[in-house]
Amino acid sequence: MPWFLYLLECKGGSFYAGITNQLEVRFKAHVEGRGAKYTRAYPPIRILAHKSYADRSEASKAEFFLKSLPKHKKIDFFNHS
Repeated sequence: MPWFLYLLECKGGSFYAGITNQLEVRFKAHVEGRGAKYTRAYPPIRILAHKSYADRSEASKAEFFLKSLPKHKKIDFFNHS
């Protein structure tokens, strides 16, 4: 089963990045306030982008890199990697 790195647009225009092996289930959890502490405070509006990886380790490495990028480069990460 693939793992996904995803980027959410949240209330107020902020972004939230995470990983999961069940993208739609995880998004629903965020929307219902059962996801991360951040998305309880800033509810997600939509999934902006996602990318699949072979395993959790690769998805985690990509998440770490994505979170190090400035906001204006996060979408480009999904378009060019």
